[in-house]
Amino acid sequence: MSAADVLMLALGAVAVGAGVLVVATRHLVRAGLYLVVCLGAVAGLFLVLTAELVAWVQLLIYVGAVVVLLLFAVMLTRAPIGAADDLDRPGWPAALIGGGAGLGLSALLVDAFRWSRVELPAPGTAERLGTELFQGWVLPFEVLSVLLLSALVGAIAISVRIPGRRQ
Repeated sequence: MSAADVLMLALGAVAVGAGVLVVATRHLVRAGLYLVVCLGAVAGLFLVLTAELVAWVQLLIYVGAVVVLLLFAVMLTRAPIGAADDLDRPGWPAALIGGGAGLGLSALLVDAFRWSRVELPAPGTAERLGTELFQGWVLPFEVLSVLLLSALVGAIAISVRIPGRRQ
């Protein structure tokens, strides 16, 4: 087992552990911070796989924009961030369904590939990636940017105090 394999296992364990904490925590801000750790570990996985561009995009877009937007939206709307007794439900049905879905997908993957080797395509270049992004994927990126902007504007609009209006 090489050092890259050990690093992959460690980063994978951190990502899975932080992902479980995102779902299991009862505090919304802590869930956002655990999400930062999870996405950072995934970026580390991309670095180990020598996909530096994808790792930087992961950090800049997901950690730098989406998580910050989530935390700002929560803080600007003054939403309750602690545990709420009226919204809590037993967690065993979700754990049962999630575990069953995970086992089913694992069995499907093992059955589909049976440890066969998959031929990899030629390595990509930044030029090829840029061409693909700005020709075929420019509309989804623009739609996503408008969606994120409208979410931030909506959070600010909801949080503004208007005299005479009940908060």
